[in-house]
Amino acid sequence: MSKAKKSTIEVKGAPIAVISQSPKDDILSLTDIAKFKNPDHPDDVIRNWLRSRNTVEFLGVWERLNNPGFNPVEFDGIRIQTGLNSFVLTPKQWIEKTGAVGLTSSAGRYGGTYAHKDIAFEFASWVSVEFKLYLIKEFQRLKDDENQRLSLAWNLNRTLSKLNYRIHTDAIQAHLIPAAVTPAQAATTYASEADLLNVALFGQTARQWREANPRRGGNMRDHASIEQLLVLANIEGMNAELIHMGLAQGERLTRLNAIAIRQMQVLTSAPAIKQLKG
Repeated sequence: MSKAKKSTIEVKGAPIAVISQSPKDDILSLTDIAKFKNPDHPDDVIRNWLRSRNTVEFLGVWERLNNPGFNPVEFDGIRIQTGLNSFVLTPKQWIEKTGAVGLTSSAGRYGGTYAHKDIAFEFASWVSVEFKLYLIKEFQRLKDDENQRLSLAWNLNRTLSKLNYRIHTDAIQAHLIPAAVTPAQAATTYASEADLLNVALFGQTARQWREANPRRGGNMRDHASIEQLLVLANIEGMNAELIHMGLAQGERLTRLNAIAIRQMQVLTSAPAIKQLKG
């Protein structure tokens, strides 16, 4: 699991914290949003919002759709009490009683109440419809910027892979292809070496991938992760050197597979590649 990344967007002069846990699980600070309405007592704003029957109904539906561990019995008990003058509900009480996951709450200087973006937008609408529209606009701008950086990183490694492949094919032509072969024979040798890399990194040939994914466009490399493309670029260059050394294809496959495993283990746990993605 990738490390959560915290960002801040500014909405009508108010800083709003956003924590990206995964592409579909961004959470926003309700405490920051509440400060737009009451800078001194944001917790009171959140508690008043939670007293509303519409809010409780909305949270219940969201949890049923997204949380298999949601406690419907406790939820029904809370829903019955909504509307009473004595009814009070805090984020912590909601979470503890129902097992809710859409809200998180922690105490301390750096604590506060956070909510999944679906819930945060609903809360923002209760605070101010205008504020909600600006919040959605700034949040989308943040996600567009993140996607652009990710796309640039992916394309960079795809380009590196293609450049290294030129070195790779030159080595094949110089050391593996006999003189006076037909173009068809040369193409077969290239395909064999390409699949050598596919098997070393992906565990299957291009044909095997196509047969297993008949509805997906492109090839397996088009669907590869940034880490896989980086390793692919590395082993392409290494395979060229192993070809120059005269190693047999079977031995090269064994060595390249070991290298690919080691490099993927490093890249998928290294903070550097996570920072690149962010």
